[in-house]
Amino acid sequence: MSKEWDILHTTTMPTIALRGLTVFPNVLIHFEVAREASVRALEAAMTAGSPVFLVGQKDIAVEEPGLDDLYQVGTISNIRQILRMPGDNVRVMVEGVSRGRVLQLLRTQPHLEAEVQEIAVPAPPARGSAKTEALMRATYDLFQDYAELSPKLSPDLMIHVLASQDPGHIADYIAQNIPMRNSDKQSILEELRPARRLEKLHRLLEREVEILSLDQEIQERAREQMNDHQRDYYLREQMKAIQTELGEEADEIEEYREKIAQAKLPDEVREKLNKELGRLAKQPYSSSESTVLRSYLDICLELPWGKTTKEKVNVAAVQKVLDQDHFGLDKVKKRVLEFVAVRQLAPELKGQIICLVGPPGVGKTSIAMSMAQAMNRKLARISLGGVSDEAEIRGHRKTYVGAMPGRIISAINQAQSCNPLILLDEIDKLGRDHRGDPSSALLEVLDGEQNATFRDNFLEIPFDLSQVMFITTANTTDTIPRPLLDRMEVIELSSYTDEEKVQIAKKHLLPKELERHGLSKGQLKVSDGAVREVIASYTRESGVRVLERRLAAICRRAAMKVVAEEAKALKVTDKDLEEYLGVPRYHPERQALEERVGVVNGLAWTSVGGELLEVEVNVVPGSGKVELTGNLGDVMKESAHAALSFIRSRASQLNVPDSFYKEKDIHVHFPEGAVPKDGPSAGIAITTAMVSALTGVTVRRGIAMTGEVTLRGRVLPIGGLKEKTMAAFRSGIKTVIIPADNAKDLEEIDQTVRKALQFILVERADQVLSNALNRSAEAPAVRKRGRPKKSEALPPVPPEQDSGGSLLRQ
Repeated sequence: MSKEWDILHTTTMPTIALRGLTVFPNVLIHFEVAREASVRALEAAMTAGSPVFLVGQKDIAVEEPGLDDLYQVGTISNIRQILRMPGDNVRVMVEGVSRGRVLQLLRTQPHLEAEVQEIAVPAPPARGSAKTEALMRATYDLFQDYAELSPKLSPDLMIHVLASQDPGHIADYIAQNIPMRNSDKQSILEELRPARRLEKLHRLLEREVEILSLDQEIQERAREQMNDHQRDYYLREQMKAIQTELGEEADEIEEYREKIAQAKLPDEVREKLNKELGRLAKQPYSSSESTVLRSYLDICLELPWGKTTKEKVNVAAVQKVLDQDHFGLDKVKKRVLEFVAVRQLAPELKGQIICLVGPPGVGKTSIAMSMAQAMNRKLARISLGGVSDEAEIRGHRKTYVGAMPGRIISAINQAQSCNPLILLDEIDKLGRDHRGDPSSALLEVLDGEQNATFRDNFLEIPFDLSQVMFITTANTTDTIPRPLLDRMEVIELSSYTDEEKVQIAKKHLLPKELERHGLSKGQLKVSDGAVREVIASYTRESGVRVLERRLAAICRRAAMKVVAEEAKALKVTDKDLEEYLGVPRYHPERQALEERVGVVNGLAWTSVGGELLEVEVNVVPGSGKVELTGNLGDVMKESAHAALSFIRSRASQLNVPDSFYKEKDIHVHFPEGAVPKDGPSAGIAITTAMVSALTGVTVRRGIAMTGEVTLRGRVLPIGGLKEKTMAAFRSGIKTVIIPADNAKDLEEIDQTVRKALQFILVERADQVLSNALNRSAEAPAVRKRGRPKKSEALPPVPPEQDSGGSLLRQ
């Protein structure tokens, strides 16, 4: 090592072997990277936030270079920009920082990584010597001659060179920006003394100027030898091509200018488009920039600026369409009609966003479609399920390759109206990752105070969304971010009762399937009994999607018989269903209506509706172990231990042996073990099952329960009561025990369900046990169906030490 080399520090960094390229310090340069190892080195540097070492390769034919294949001196560089190109290539912009020397290669796979010493180059003196000044002037003159002989050289290079007084930087900058042999550039890079480096460059520039001069003389001699006929033909063909291109471009510019003048654009938008059109007029016709500008202008001018449909806000007309398309859903229809009535009285009212929440198949999407039809609004549907990129909502910057507007602007373009009804489907299934949070991008879209100037990243101009009517759908509100949920008015759609499903099948589903399968009403008739049997034995759902598929299966089978001429008209009864649909898939839960020891019917809430959840407890001789099975979450496990602690504290009052926790093993199991279960609302069911198993007392038939229990036996309220009671009603349960604090929620329950079930409101676990277990001394008081009352003779409540629990859904 020469004594001019001053080592700053040694570090390990990703390394890229350059073929036919040399990078100098303090210079910005961009180039393409094709080798996989080099791409991985760039990714590693970007991930670690570290510089990358760029070193030249002696033989460019070597595909996997080692230490001997690389030059000793390279450049430590910072990565400024990475752009993915079509195919596997990557375009990168780097800025050289300082010279460095590679000591050793630490690894070659999956990318090169080297131990690099940074070299400090001596700073130039404040005032250079006369010899250095003369050398710099001679270099200026030579470079000016070179620039005149090389027309492709940018004038900015000459300005930058003349503005610098550092001989070392001048040498580096000129060597980086003119075509030279790679070995010559490497020799300049390896020279650390600024004056010597400039001297080397001067010698190389002299040779390059001489070569360019000779090349120019050869070209001039060749042009002189061209005869007049050849020159004339060449010039005429060139002029013809220029005229054709200029004519086409002029027509295109004029066409864009006319479209901008005729469109009903806001002043800000018109100014922006005219500015972009001016840029397009200055671009070469086939350049990549002109292609981007044409695409931008086309998309902006295709948008329905100022175009709207005449909205119908007649309440009676909307009600007629909703009643025609949907059976039941009275609460939802009432709220929609209220919305229409307000629109009729106050058309300028903004910010009303409706969110329809309910299980799959209950008609959320179809209600939105009916509203669009009734109010004469164009419909655009956006499915948000699985969307995790913010650019899907706001669009990409038009500088990116293949950039397009976001889904909101695309929906406006699809509807060709500024006041469509945009349905944001499955808003609860939005995702988020490193590319952004799309739910945050929706905050501006769904805010009536902001969306009048919504800016898509591609358009870069404001677009008025205040006239758009937004309706969102979801299966649950639990996964919707709170700021987004606050901007929407939630309307819940509950599960259908069996009788509602029968009416929906008769009035809507069956006629639609008959028409779809080419059958007339006379060719196929399905009895009411058959429809009820299909609902009971072939479907188990909150909505009617599976029911529709089962009716479609019946129609297909009937069509086969009609085509085979087995019959001209068919009537399907409940006795014929096995022939059409096969063996019944579901059977009534008879066990849920039996008296059993240690088995209690709990009620669970899921995003697709309510479910009957059995709790089984078995007690065997042992040492006091508690086993919990059935794919349970942490909250449910804690609920089981809380129930056990309560039983131990009240063992004598419950007729449970005081030492049971030492002599008995208790196994708590939830059937359907493959289904994950969590939540605290099975607390009273677990408590009742444990007491029943420990005392041998049976649980009364036809009873189900839901509620959280504390260590002191207090019963806390739960959520999802509407879906849980629907599941109890569907399973044939007659009596449901619920927390007393949930009495207010009974008003939201379907009247058919409320009349069919007997509700018992409880505040203490003792009341649950007295009503659920078959103890003659603790027989439950008589209740009238549909009119719940609090249990009488409540035992005294011991002093509480806790402040209560949170309201969580099972």
